[in-house]
Amino acid sequence: MTFTIPTQNGNAAANPDADTQRTLYPYVTGTSVIAIKYKDGILMAADMGGSYGSTLRYKSIERMKPIGKHSLLGASGEISDFQEILRYLDELILYDNMWDDGNSLGPKEVHNYLTRVMYNRRNKFNPLWNTLVLGGVKNGEKYLGMVSMIGVSFEDNHVATGFGNHLARPILRDEWHEDLSFEDGVKLLEKCMRVLLYRDRSAVNKLQIAKITEEGVTISQPYSLKTFWEFKSFHNPTVGAEGSW
Repeated sequence: MTFTIPTQNGNAAANPDADTQRTLYPYVTGTSVIAIKYKDGILMAADMGGSYGSTLRYKSIERMKPIGKHSLLGASGEISDFQEILRYLDELILYDNMWDDGNSLGPKEVHNYLTRVMYNRRNKFNPLWNTLVLGGVKNGEKYLGMVSMIGVSFEDNHVATGFGNHLARPILRDEWHEDLSFEDGVKLLEKCMRVLLYRDRSAVNKLQIAKITEEGVTISQPYSLKTFWEFKSFHNPTVGAEGSW
């Protein structure tokens, strides 16, 4: 939904080309992204759901993309804003390549750029409604950070957006360690994604896991997790709330 700000030279209807529009709330959104450092690089996971309001309308949306030679980007939030961010990054990488000086932007530089973009749009009261996860490897150094829709950013050994920040991070704090193998890292991400599938109504059981190492980015084909829905608490989920009103 948008609203229109009239121009100084007349009302909005008289000068439609000069109208300024602001997004009041996102339409089609993706839920959590989870990423961790592992022994050889970065692992990232996201499901492929796109919610139209509270309706799971789309189920094949890719929310992880390689950026340049050394970075991998994942996003939760508004899908169209994520596409706009990808256009910004395409221009940035193209401009960087045009110098043809043998250097290329690393994940730290891309993360800093995204932080400035998100903070700039926030100051214009026209934010991009996303939380971004940026991971990468350059010259043997692993990098993982995130930035919110208002430009708050940080680095960590594991990050998560959306419900994942509440439900997956405790698991990661308990089980993550620096020498995780690729196989153990994937199992840890799948465990987190399974918890989110059980608890997050916007999650779907169709996900991708991506890795980035010195050799580049690999994004898996979509697949589903094995689930178990016969837990007793699932049969009557409101039993604990009886008598509370």
